Amino acid sequence: MDNTIKIGIIICDRYKNCAGGKCLKAMKQREGAFDIYAGKEIELVGYTSCGGCPGGNIEYAPEEMIKNGAQVIHLATGFVVGYPPCPYINSFKNTIKVKYGADVIVGTHPIPQKYFNIHKELN
Repeated sequence: MDNTIKIGIIICDRYKNCAGGKCLKAMKQREGAFDIYAGKEIELVGYTSCGGCPGGNIEYAPEEMIKNGAQVIHLATGFVVGYPPCPYINSFKNTIKVKYGADVIVGTHPIPQKYFNIHKELN
């Protein structure tokens, strides 16, 4: 039996040109939100953007990822570190859980210090 945990990543459309370097590095090194997989095999089976506000791709992208075996969908760190933070993230999380029954994790790579500092000042 294959114990590999299959993961999909959805990024904020503001970063649609991102090649995923921070997310993929964090995934490989089990950092940030991927630290929950320490000692486990994981495989990326999908990577896309939300489709832009208000997240039209959220209705369809998880289905494709799940067809490819995704058990967990990560909403990328960019949703929360960009300014303003995504106002739809809780809706995305709930929609994916309810519609597809997939686990949803908010976050991928660790929050870069410069973003952490500015959010701390703003809140």
